[in-house]
Amino acid sequence: MIKHQEQNAFIITTDDTLRETIPHGTDRFPFAYYPEDIWLFDFHRIDWHWHHELELLTVAEGTARCFIGNDQLTLHAGCGIFINSGILHRFEADSSTFTPNIVFSPALLAPEKSLLYEKYIQPVLTSCAPYQVFDPKHKWQKQLLELLDQIYALWESEEKNELRTVQLLFHAWDLLFTHAARIPASYGTRRLNHRQARLQVMMQYIHDHYPETVTLEEIAAAALVSKSSALHLFQSGIQISPVAYLIQYRLSRAAGMLCTTKKPVSAIAEETGFASTGYFCRKFRQHYQMSPMEYRRRDG
Repeated sequence: MIKHQEQNAFIITTDDTLRETIPHGTDRFPFAYYPEDIWLFDFHRIDWHWHHELELLTVAEGTARCFIGNDQLTLHAGCGIFINSGILHRFEADSSTFTPNIVFSPALLAPEKSLLYEKYIQPVLTSCAPYQVFDPKHKWQKQLLELLDQIYALWESEEKNELRTVQLLFHAWDLLFTHAARIPASYGTRRLNHRQARLQVMMQYIHDHYPETVTLEEIAAAALVSKSSALHLFQSGIQISPVAYLIQYRLSRAAGMLCTTKKPVSAIAEETGFASTGYFCRKFRQHYQMSPMEYRRRDG
């Protein structure tokens, strides 16, 4: 997960489709290790995002809530998760929650169109469910979690070992391929990317037009769906309504302006699409548990 620091918290960096904008690793070695604490992110959440790369995460300390598609998962210490390519997801925590994780391109294991890719990588990408939870109560999942711990240890050492990393990844992938890739994707799972694409189109419309007066009908029309379908896609995808997401996005843009400009609150409210300063201040306090001026002053 790519993050940057804003004041005393980290935030995740995405484009208008919620895809992470910075590559994980390099072209020569598309792999990255992140020793992260969800609690240190802005508002204690790693917000909605997706990436073409694959992700493997362990909850080393604390408890994490993971949102993927229609599902909300609680991951306790000692458990882990695999998140497939292109899957929209979000993490939250109520206290310090250390979640070391790796994000890597499938091409690290085998180039596309190679025999290895077609026989062992592609089946997981296309036939596996969007995610796979690892619980140490199950033998193969415990083995995979132990392999992840070894990879984390390698990348926490002074001399990183890329060859050993790939060896361990192959071992972990063999377990995942053997036990998870054989599970047929449900009809709902196969449609997940299609629904996600429509959801992201509507999100992008909100991102592009949030300073304006935006209606539910316009949001739905951006993805060529009905208003009821738009409501369902937002609720099943990110558990809020389109209008609630619009307000949250406006508030996030306003929060950024409070931190980076000296514009008065009234001007920021107007520029981010709020009909009145009073309404903006009420919504801001509801969302951030502080007034806009308190937010501006929170780090001095």
